Amino acid sequence: MRAALWFLALFGVAVAVALFAGNNQGTVTVFWPPYRIDLSLNMVLLALLGGFVLVHSALRALSVLIDLPVRASRWRTQQKERAMHVALLDALAHQTAGRFIRARKAAELAIAQEKALVGSSEPLAHAVQVRGLAHLLAAEACHALQDRAGRGLHLQHALEQTAGNPSAPGQEVREGVQLRAATWSLHDRDADAALDWLDALPQGAARRTLALRTKLKAARLAGHTRAALDTARLLHKHRAFSPAAARSIVRGLATELVDEAHDTEQLAMAWLSLEATERNLPELAVHAARRLQQLGGDPALARAWLLPAWEAFVASESALPEQLEVRLVRALEDSLEDVDPVWLARIESAQQRNPRDAYLQYLAGMACLRLQLWGKAQKLLEQASRELRSDRLRCRAWRVLAGLAEQRGDDTAAAQAWRRAADLPD
Repeated sequence: MRAALWFLALFGVAVAVALFAGNNQGTVTVFWPPYRIDLSLNMVLLALLGGFVLVHSALRALSVLIDLPVRASRWRTQQKERAMHVALLDALAHQTAGRFIRARKAAELAIAQEKALVGSSEPLAHAVQVRGLAHLLAAEACHALQDRAGRGLHLQHALEQTAGNPSAPGQEVREGVQLRAATWSLHDRDADAALDWLDALPQGAARRTLALRTKLKAARLAGHTRAALDTARLLHKHRAFSPAAARSIVRGLATELVDEAHDTEQLAMAWLSLEATERNLPELAVHAARRLQQLGGDPALARAWLLPAWEAFVASESALPEQLEVRLVRALEDSLEDVDPVWLARIESAQQRNPRDAYLQYLAGMACLRLQLWGKAQKLLEQASRELRSDRLRCRAWRVLAGLAEQRGDDTAAAQAWRRAADLPD
């Protein structure tokens, strides 16, 4: 469509020129005493047009001739710039392919090419990013080659190049260099240095997923359990892990925090520092209660911590793994010395709702034993001893039955119970 319009316009101009020049009888007279020159108007117009074209062409040619050195310099600069970018791409390609010696050489060549451009008339607008990335690639290659001296040198140069650059791209490169330095420190098993690099990051960069992952590894390596737990919570909020993986990591760190407590006060403070969702984890609740019992803590407090695990246990038969059920029963058994009526009602109600559950029978029998209800305790423990899948709980049940038999003077039943208890691991 555009070409058709151009043709129409060209035809229109041709028709106008033909109409104007075809019947144009005008003349131009030039008086130059003692001469008189008569010229056709069409010829004068053509002469003026030709003169204009000639002068314009001459000026353009002169301009090109004067600008020729500048163009040559610009061409040389472009060639150097292309060689620099090619070297940088080669360094990245070799680094990805695992050719670290070639990657370092290509990165150093890119640095040399960029230095050659510093004195040019048209310096690079992105020179800071190029220098920083080239030094970073060289440092990465040195790290892979176990050349710590070379890595440190290129790392220092990369930081120096981006230190006084307030632009956003320059700061991005600097943050990337600091993150890589933290990762290298982790590879060297230097957790304190990694944490120092991460602390030097700006607040926004420090909350990025990559920085938080690195901080989590560094905190765990340094043994800073509380800091690692806080970082894991942030990563969970950022959805850096799957729900199952996040729960496992948080549970493991919370378990380590509980294990680090050396007395009941430290353990109580560590427990209160956990979030409500973490305290409701059955595995963590049972572990904390057992730790409290090992430290000689209040049994009532241990039962309060065990309440979420107990509710999950009685809600469904398959809610907890069997090993965790055994640990829960043993933890509750050890806390029944001064059991309150509320917990007695809970145990009795749960056993009545599910009378065939061996763990509930065992737990109810131990509760009756604490209340000196010998007959009921014997009946429940005898039922539980035939169904319990835990050898340790069966051994404990047979020991209690042996003691009850000795108490009522039944030596035959006591001897039989002791023999069965001896056949099981304690």
